Amino acid sequence: MDPALKRAKELIRKDEDFVIAKIVDSHGSAPRKTGAWILMEKNGTCHGTVGGGLVEARVIEKMPKLFETKTPETHKFNLNRDDHDALDMRCGGDVEVKIEYIKVIESTDFIEEFNARSKAIIFGAGHVGLALEHVLRYVGFETVVVDDRGEYANSDRFPFAEIHVIESYDDAFAGIETNQDSYIVIVTRGHAGDYNVLKQSLMRQNAYIGMIGSKKKVTETLQMVRDEDGISQEKIDKVYSPIGISIHAETPEEIAISITAEMISVRAGYGK
Repeated sequence: MDPALKRAKELIRKDEDFVIAKIVDSHGSAPRKTGAWILMEKNGTCHGTVGGGLVEARVIEKMPKLFETKTPETHKFNLNRDDHDALDMRCGGDVEVKIEYIKVIESTDFIEEFNARSKAIIFGAGHVGLALEHVLRYVGFETVVVDDRGEYANSDRFPFAEIHVIESYDDAFAGIETNQDSYIVIVTRGHAGDYNVLKQSLMRQNAYIGMIGSKKKVTETLQMVRDEDGISQEKIDKVYSPIGISIHAETPEEIAISITAEMISVRAGYGK
């Protein structure tokens, strides 16, 4: 889970109000895009980021006032250093930031907004799953990690993810709901696990299914779900496998970047 969102939920449980600042519009080469946000507690502690640098410094300067006024504010920042009223930043572009006071007793809209974020369900908590969870969380996905090995799927390795340790991949989605904004990533440790998760995934709502593997393994697995499980070719054609965009990735970290890039493209509306 996003550290800022995790802290927001903790503060809500403790009945402590807080202030958030969120990028609501951005153009050009702004350091962060629409949706990036930062949370400030009453003691001034901040979680999250709207891009760092002078923009973030100016935003943080303005946030404490809302603990008193409780009135939303919107501020525009010009990052084009050639303009006389611009901040001294080289990136260029424009950013619009909305600052809001979140009163816990009236926080329903806030909770609903952030519960609607895209969810990535990662089946497999090995090296690739570990690297991938970190990268996906950084780019705004809520993360769920599923494995049948508690020594791999645990809060020490994944402190910000929702963890599910299952008996076996025969019931891979035990306790997990999916919808049209769910992204399913299949990177288990073996062919049998990948096959079991894939056939169940194809029966569920989702925005994306990606499965790791060599071309030979992928071909065999897709053929199995078609011939043995009666999955339609139309559904099978929507699976992204071999997973990720082609960047000649080799290490788990490189593979994670490749997968994340593909998922970002799908989230942006450029999928199959």
